[in-house]
Amino acid sequence: MGNIIEVKNLTKKFGNFTAVDNASFDVKKGDIFAFLGPNGAGKTTIIKILTTLLNPTSGELRINGHDPVNEEHEARSSFGIVFQDPSLDEELTAYENMKLHSVLYRIPKDIRETRIEELLKFVELWDRRNDFVKHFSGGMKRRLEIARGLLHHPKILFLDEPTLGLDPQTRNHIWDYMLNLNKKEGITLFFTTHYIEEAEKVAQEVAIIDQGRIVAQGTPAELKQKNNAATLEDAFLNLTGRKIREEEAGAIDHLRMRRRRFHR
Repeated sequence: MGNIIEVKNLTKKFGNFTAVDNASFDVKKGDIFAFLGPNGAGKTTIIKILTTLLNPTSGELRINGHDPVNEEHEARSSFGIVFQDPSLDEELTAYENMKLHSVLYRIPKDIRETRIEELLKFVELWDRRNDFVKHFSGGMKRRLEIARGLLHHPKILFLDEPTLGLDPQTRNHIWDYMLNLNKKEGITLFFTTHYIEEAEKVAQEVAIIDQGRIVAQGTPAELKQKNNAATLEDAFLNLTGRKIREEEAGAIDHLRMRRRRFHR
């Protein structure tokens, strides 16, 4: 299959600070692609550029064959996005959030209701469609955001730290939906994470980014082999020379890291 995302020599500067430094990578159509790196490495900045929320300082981009800088509308029609920060209207019901988004994406009225029902059933929220989002758990909100991002049949779904702050059971539940979606509809999944085991478990291709630079890209098996590493975490440490920055991780992440060390 061909590439659905192409990035060449991408750079983004904020004043004297270089957030993304000459990054180049490709994503194949239908793949599950992970951007792995510590907080502050440049992952979210790149997603914002790919999804037209930021303009690059320099470089070339293609999203489903479109330039997101000069063909903004065409590029946006090709993708959905689940942001790292909550973006639902908590004073609306699940159904109202979906309907509002369907209007914004100009989904025809004759298919709007069917599509909303289909997606809410897919994420197991149809029975809660008339409940206010402010009463939903973190996992339920994330599932609703995923359903909302799929309303217009995108070819790519961007997910920025989609399981950040969720408990392990809910994280696994979210990925069950995503893997099923990828298998069922062939949608390309592009996600950022600093959970190394998450990238190793679900991604077909991984790009490791550190301090704005892409330091390696390949399948988890290729990255381990090239770095003579038993795990993707070992490969990450060989490439970056340090662990994921714990001081920037949340409480749940700290607990997870302590547990992992305790059981080693």
